[in-house]
Amino acid sequence: MADIRLAYLVTHPIQYQAPLLRRLAREPGLDLTVFFCSDFSLQKFHDPEFDKEIEWDVPLVEGYRHEFLRALGGRERVSFWRPFNYGLGRSLKEGRFEALWIHGYNRWFHWLAMWSAKRLGLKVLIRDEATLSSARRNIGKRLLKTGFFAGLKRLADGFLAIGSLNREYYRHYGIPEEKIFWMPYAVDNSFFQTEARKAAARREEWRRELGLAPGRPVILFLGKLEPRKRPADLMAAYIQLTSKGAVAEPPYLLFVGEGEQRQPLEEVAREMRLEGVRFMGFKNQTELPAYYDLCDVLVLPSVWEPWGLVVNEAMNAGKAVIVSDQVGCGPDLVRNGENGYTFPAGDIPALAAALQRVLESPVHCRRLGQKGREIISQWGFEEDLRGLKNALAYFTGALISPDPQE
Repeated sequence: MADIRLAYLVTHPIQYQAPLLRRLAREPGLDLTVFFCSDFSLQKFHDPEFDKEIEWDVPLVEGYRHEFLRALGGRERVSFWRPFNYGLGRSLKEGRFEALWIHGYNRWFHWLAMWSAKRLGLKVLIRDEATLSSARRNIGKRLLKTGFFAGLKRLADGFLAIGSLNREYYRHYGIPEEKIFWMPYAVDNSFFQTEARKAAARREEWRRELGLAPGRPVILFLGKLEPRKRPADLMAAYIQLTSKGAVAEPPYLLFVGEGEQRQPLEEVAREMRLEGVRFMGFKNQTELPAYYDLCDVLVLPSVWEPWGLVVNEAMNAGKAVIVSDQVGCGPDLVRNGENGYTFPAGDIPALAAALQRVLESPVHCRRLGQKGREIISQWGFEEDLRGLKNALAYFTGALISPDPQE
């Protein structure tokens, strides 16, 4: 039986996607080629939200076949119009592909790619992060979006849902249930579980290096210090928690990341003499497992967060998680009282209460983390592979051991 030839289009090499693409490339019966619009992430680049020069310390393009599309005017920027790529249609024809999978649909080149694929008789699959809460619109914009999806449905055959809220989003805009396939947003579970276990062996040494007293709990925020992620809400909740002595051991609060809110947060910590608040700066991919292992609970208090892959990562380290009700992964990954808690976004007293529930009992905190690791172990690349194979089997008739749709 011939392999099914699948093309994947994405803007640039992404650190979270690289291990998934390597896994898909190893699957018998699936012949994958990845097409990138830009190569900017392979070199040191300036991230405006981190406000820092970044160079990823993990391989981004190893282990799978890939091609960088040609472009007019360079490929150093990614926006609606740029890079101004060309040549994908010829590559799809010469490669005799049967399906095109696209990450996103909001760039002009996405639509050109879909049109080219349909003209050649390929099936088109879309994967994106949008939810109804992550894209608030007035009635006029909702009507425009409905018209937008009417056109999208003519070009795209199937939609790969990253989670429950993403699936509801597609349903809301008229995508039939039979055309939506489960392909959950996942990280490299094996990597984060393995590296967290390694980090545990030197946890106390690591605490001493960071100047953290033994026995005190650690609250972790990991991400860009920007308004939508609400690190200031976490700081305020931490102040409430510690000022009333709600937990036996005063916790540390570690902010791992950079962004425009770092300076005002540092000023608050300095003015209020919050000796337990530490700012660790940006940390690269291979450095993260040690921080997940070090913490007792990860908090993501965002008011807009399509998913939140840091939650997946912390759960792989066996840690409790607290997220706002505007974090996309919440309905799928966070079970109140079982592996963490959800609170209303912007509700600082509710966040402080959730922190108190997690930290008031070390035994309860460990149980939350253990349950989280059980949950996330069923939310990984194998589930992604199953969903993709189901979609390909449905639309192309390709028999690559498809599994029943859950």
